[in-house]
Amino acid sequence: MTMDVKAQLRALETFGKPVVAAIEGSALGGGLELCLACHHRIAINGGQVRLGLPEVTLGLLPGGGGTVRLVRMLGLEKALPLLMEGRTLGVDHGLKLGVIDQLASDADDLMAKAREWIMANPAPIKAWDQPGFELPGGTPAHPKVAQMLAVAPSILRSKTWGCYPAPEKILAAAVEGAQVDFHTAEKIEARYFTELATGPIAKNMIGSWFQLNRVKAAEARPKAPPVFNMRKVGILGAGLMGGGIAYVTAVAGVSVILKDVNLAAAQKGKDYSARLLNKQVANGRLTEAQRDAVLSRIKPTGRDSDLEGCDLIIEAVFENRELKAQVSAAAEQVVVPNAVIASNTSTLPITGLASAISRQERFIGLHFFSPVEKMRLVEIIKGARTNDMTLARAFDFVQQIGKTAILVNDTRGFFTSRVFATYADEGIAMLGEGVSAPMIETEARKAGMPVGPLAVSDEVSLRLMSQIRQQARKDLAEQGVELAGHPADAVIEQLLHEFDRAGKTSGGGFYDYPDGAPKHLWPELKIRFEKPDAQISGQDIRDRLLFIQALETVRCMEQGVLRSTADANVGSMLGIGFPAWTGGSLQFVNQYGLKLFINRARALAERYGERFKPPALLLQKAEEGTLF
Repeated sequence: MTMDVKAQLRALETFGKPVVAAIEGSALGGGLELCLACHHRIAINGGQVRLGLPEVTLGLLPGGGGTVRLVRMLGLEKALPLLMEGRTLGVDHGLKLGVIDQLASDADDLMAKAREWIMANPAPIKAWDQPGFELPGGTPAHPKVAQMLAVAPSILRSKTWGCYPAPEKILAAAVEGAQVDFHTAEKIEARYFTELATGPIAKNMIGSWFQLNRVKAAEARPKAPPVFNMRKVGILGAGLMGGGIAYVTAVAGVSVILKDVNLAAAQKGKDYSARLLNKQVANGRLTEAQRDAVLSRIKPTGRDSDLEGCDLIIEAVFENRELKAQVSAAAEQVVVPNAVIASNTSTLPITGLASAISRQERFIGLHFFSPVEKMRLVEIIKGARTNDMTLARAFDFVQQIGKTAILVNDTRGFFTSRVFATYADEGIAMLGEGVSAPMIETEARKAGMPVGPLAVSDEVSLRLMSQIRQQARKDLAEQGVELAGHPADAVIEQLLHEFDRAGKTSGGGFYDYPDGAPKHLWPELKIRFEKPDAQISGQDIRDRLLFIQALETVRCMEQGVLRSTADANVGSMLGIGFPAWTGGSLQFVNQYGLKLFINRARALAERYGERFKPPALLLQKAEEGTLF
């Protein structure tokens, strides 16, 4: 099939008549491959037009001759980053590189220039179909290109950790294809494409792409309430989270009241936005006028009265129930009666927090992730009394600021924080067992996690992790329930109280953070924790880190915290960095095979603890022969 597509595009390219690609919108993937087969490419000069071959993000390579043609157009050095990283280009960059040949001001100009080029070039021949063609920049044997290719595999490995075969196959197809004739190069591309397309990783990544589109469509939003765009949003707390939420809200064109204990503290939150915007001005992505327009929408204050007229309040203070109750209740006194009041809590149950205000049906959870400007997910948490209007407006706001929302039901830790905690705790538990810290961190990356469990615990703060546990223990005790202990608890308390190491912001935790130098694991970990006879296989480490997250996801499905498999998979990847090659934490179970997964989980439980015991829902689905 892929050779049939190539043959049709090749016929278009060689049948002897001029063909111009008039590009009025984005040309991505197969759309750009069609354009590359044309003899000339003209695009409308506008910010909405994007060009690229993003197949690598789906675990594939361009299968319609895109690899072959782009290498022949640009040379290996310029083509490989576009192919291996799936970069998309604006028209200015595309023109500079040579991906497109001309720009047009509008649709009429586009067609006029296309006709003009056709009349001036009645019998065009592509450069690579002409005698004496030489690859731009040189073949793989050229010294400069050879030097680049010599280090390319190691650079690639440092980025993918061997989890993603598509970039490796793209590199191979491009280099091999550059050394043979066009037709043979297309056969090479087809062979690698077929290998990827029939493999499990591409299937997982393609499936997650469709699930992401479903989640983006906000299918869980109540249908009855009309769409509502927020005009004025109040944010309580101007720390890292509050400042980040203020930034993305102002960028979306919404007025922001950023409140803290006093004006000086609130101004620090606005300064965070200024730093982000100044960087964009410095690299040419924004003008000073655009920066100033965004900043003008953020008003820092220390007064509750300035929150008057807000459509939405987002509380983003510390994870302390009493403090959250205090600031939310104060804000409710000055906002309009139908304003939505939301908490950015990552762990505390929303229904309990809602008791601090009188209109509990207008209370909801909006859990952002740090850094807010980079993380695409927002977890919407529906409390016991949250009504449909409030839920609908929460979805509308998340879409208004360009984020992706998943809906979860109210429980301690919700979904993402629960699953994230299992990952961090498992890595810390392994350290407590005596497993080598470098081994834990390295195997986590080899499993596909973006950051090792010890490093990410430092980022979160060991003190905060301890405080969350203490709050949970206190809340559950009031309900007559005892919080189950975890092997990680003793290690966290030891670092905090014996070694005075609380994490990155405190100067050091599992890692040291020397000024002007890269972080490195605290050398004392080897002395204090590592045991030569406690080392386990890399496979066991990787499985423990992935299985514990997948099992907790199944428990969230079992307990009704999650509403859909799509929410679970998308939330796990966007919210906590579960490896994209798996397709998400539930797809990891599906692809592994439920019965095989259960057998492996039981083996892990026997050796490492009951926390790996398969939940009843997993056993039920395996018995029924169904998937998540």
